[in-house]
Amino acid sequence: MRYNGYDQKIVERVIEEVTREVLLRLNQPAPKTTPEGCNCTDGSCVQHCAGRVDQVIQAGAARVTATLGARPQNQNVAAMIDHTLLKPDATQDQIAQLCYEARTYKFASVCINPAHVKLAAQLLKDSGVPVCTVVGFPLGATPATVKAFETQQAIRDGASEIDMVINIGALKSQAYKTVYEDIATVVRTAHAANVLLKVIIETALLTDEEKVIACQLSKTAGADFVKTSTGFGPGGATVEDVALMRRIVGVELGVKASGGVRNLADAQAMIAAGANRLGASAGVKIMKEASL
Repeated sequence: MRYNGYDQKIVERVIEEVTREVLLRLNQPAPKTTPEGCNCTDGSCVQHCAGRVDQVIQAGAARVTATLGARPQNQNVAAMIDHTLLKPDATQDQIAQLCYEARTYKFASVCINPAHVKLAAQLLKDSGVPVCTVVGFPLGATPATVKAFETQQAIRDGASEIDMVINIGALKSQAYKTVYEDIATVVRTAHAANVLLKVIIETALLTDEEKVIACQLSKTAGADFVKTSTGFGPGGATVEDVALMRRIVGVELGVKASGGVRNLADAQAMIAAGANRLGASAGVKIMKEASL
C-alpha cells in the first residue's frame, strides 16, 4: 500500500520513530493499547479513542500510527523474554526504542545497564514491564559490598529485578564460602526491597562440576534464578548447560538462558531444556517469527 506516493511500511516506521522520540523527550509512557474505559482489542484505539493520544499529539506528533503499541497474539514466549541491551555504547534513544518494543510485545522485562535504569523506569511506568539491571557486570570481580551498593542504587532508580555476576575467580579457586557470601549479600539487599535476584554463573568459563557447585551455592544463598551468561564471555547459553542447571536447582529456582538466543528455534530449544526466562536482544525478531 502506498500513502501519498510513499510506501506505507516506511510511513509507519517513520511515525513510530517520531512518536518514540516525543515520548523520550517528555519521559512519558507510551499510549496503552487498551486504556481504561476503552473496548478496542485490535490495535485500533488511536482510530476510535483519539482523546487518549492528545498528549502525544500536543507534544508535536502530527500523526500517530493506528498500530502503535499493538500486541501480538502469541504472548507465551514474550512473557519469558528479558528484552536486553547491555552494549556499553547504548544511547538514550536506543533505550527508548527498547522500552517501546517491550511495551508493544509485553516482554518479561527490559535488561539494561545501571546508568539507564532511571530513564527506563520512567518510560515503562504503568506498563507492567519491569526494569532489570546488572550488578558486578560483566566480570563479577568486585567485592560483595560493592555489588550490594550497586543493587541499592539500582532499586532506588527503579529496578525491580537484579542480575548479578558471581565471583568467578573465587569459584575456580574453590573459595566456596566467599562465593556463597557474595551471592547471599546481594540476595539480602534485593529481597529486602522485594526485588528478584538472578545469579549469572558464566557457564562458558566453568567446568560441569563448577556449574553444579555454582547452582547449589546460588540455591542455598536464596537466589530466585540462575542465569547462564553475561553475553560478554567466551560463549553463551547451550541446551546442555540449561538442562544441567535445571536438574541442579529443581523447580524451586528459575533458569535464565542468556547469550546466543537469536531466533524462535533457539528460544524453543532453551525452553524445552528447562529455561523459564530468556535473555535476548533479538526479542522482536523472535516474536515476529512466533506470530507467523
